[in-house]
Amino acid sequence: MSTTTTTETKTETQTQNGGEQKTRHSEVGHKSLLKSDDLYQYILDTSVYPREPEPMKELREITAKHPWNLMTTSADEGQFLNLLLKLIGAKKTMEIGVYTGYSLLATALAIPEDGTILAMDINRENYELGLPVIEKAGVAHKIDFREGPALPVLDQLLEDPANHGSFDFIFVDADKDNYLNYHKRLIELVKVGGVIGYDNTLWNGSVVLSADAPMRKYIRYYRDFVLELNKALAADPRIEISQLPVGDGITLCRRAK
Repeated sequence: MSTTTTTETKTETQTQNGGEQKTRHSEVGHKSLLKSDDLYQYILDTSVYPREPEPMKELREITAKHPWNLMTTSADEGQFLNLLLKLIGAKKTMEIGVYTGYSLLATALAIPEDGTILAMDINRENYELGLPVIEKAGVAHKIDFREGPALPVLDQLLEDPANHGSFDFIFVDADKDNYLNYHKRLIELVKVGGVIGYDNTLWNGSVVLSADAPMRKYIRYYRDFVLELNKALAADPRIEISQLPVGDGITLCRRAK
């Protein structure tokens, strides 16, 4: 069998569960949008896993056993964020949506010893699952974790003019129906030249599907919010953007003014 035929066989969709399209790419825990599983595995095996810090590997393996493991940041995206933070010299950062803390750990390892991360999540229990690994890595002192909804915290920050334009980097991986509400506030908190990263902006590939296409319920529910966000970010004159097919899609927004 030729290589082309093999690849096509591995990536073709099968109709199961009442017509839902199902491939390995739609399975829980698989975060790549690449058409070939073998190509994604090549990236992981060649340039991601060999360079993954031991604490991140440990936390990734712990998270893989959690029933909600689909919520985690993929290893290649964690590597990307870690490098990006170093490239822009980020020191004061924020993360909305922490889960077990894989992307949080990637950030904490990237920023300097006196760097800070304001981290928010509605579930402390998930964060505490990864906290022992973060503590063992020696970076827990950089994290200010707040349990609860992020919007009230952001509104409180905005009340103090000293917080305006004070963050170097902000990563958002939380409730998609609030992404635009976050953006309205975060654009005031990130500095000019700073970066906001919005995760899941390709939303399992659903952004190019028709409204009546077969989708999981949670994909369908949040799909319109993601589409609305993507349209708004593309039209926002205050930012420069780049939407990347890493993980489930991440849009980087550099505040230009």
